[in-house]
Amino acid sequence: MEHIVFLDSNTLIADLRLPKFAHQWESYPATSPGEVASRLNDATIAITNKVALRREILDGLPKLGMIAVAATGTDHIDLACCKERGIVVSNIRNYSVHTVPEHVFMMLLALRRNLFAFHGDIRGGEWQKAKQFCLFTHPVMDLYGSTLGIVGHGAIGRAVEGVARAFGMQVLVAEHKGVAGVRPGYTPFHEVLERSDAITLHLPLNDATRNMIGEAEFKRMKQSALLINTARGGLVEEKALRDALLSGRIAGAGFDVLSKEPPSEGNPLLEIDLPNFILTPHIAWSGRSAMQTLADQLIDNIEAFVAGHPVNRVA
Repeated sequence: MEHIVFLDSNTLIADLRLPKFAHQWESYPATSPGEVASRLNDATIAITNKVALRREILDGLPKLGMIAVAATGTDHIDLACCKERGIVVSNIRNYSVHTVPEHVFMMLLALRRNLFAFHGDIRGGEWQKAKQFCLFTHPVMDLYGSTLGIVGHGAIGRAVEGVARAFGMQVLVAEHKGVAGVRPGYTPFHEVLERSDAITLHLPLNDATRNMIGEAEFKRMKQSALLINTARGGLVEEKALRDALLSGRIAGAGFDVLSKEPPSEGNPLLEIDLPNFILTPHIAWSGRSAMQTLADQLIDNIEAFVAGHPVNRVA
């Protein structure tokens, strides 16, 4: 009988159906690093959203046959160790192709139209004492006709592209950074930085993408450009972003992710109190319908593994 342990069930708000096969189910709202080994000691299947499973833990879990990741990203899982030990790792695919693009465009619209700056003016009494019916204290820019650079063209990136074209935006899809050849339909990475009015990131965090945007990249961007990141905090050098915002090197940014979450020990981006910087607490993925789709697919992945034909494998 399978022994399934969900290490961080509080990260998912959904009606989670239980698997149809015979099993023992254990669920913990959260699990600290020091509790992982004991809680998975007898587990054959582990469910984790963000609890890290590294080699030092995995080597002590001989019964573990599967890790069901309750997310798309797997940078917190030692995939190399899992392959060595024959542990199947399955993740969730394409569940957030509507909710994340909506979050992206919420940020883009708010920043392009200076929503928070105008809100601040009203709270400060500027409109109330104006001598005409409207305020022109900040520029209002349209999305229509502007250029959006998309870095990462998977399911979410393609969904963002569809919304952008519906707004009448021009779209540039970035080729991988640093590669010599450019695929048809793609634009060199440096050219996307230089030509885009806004850039949005939709790619995983790994050794090739970590800190892919830093001081040098900000210098290539238009001074009127926006940067949106709803993917992973480690894709952008956070101090460089803070400096770019405070110096006016770029026009604004919208981030849903930080390099360490929660930012209990502080973060350079928490120091910013500007109307042209939006920070949300890693919620772009969490639309209720999206989380239900995630929950359903999570159990589908587990049932497929037990049936002998794993799906959505990353290891």
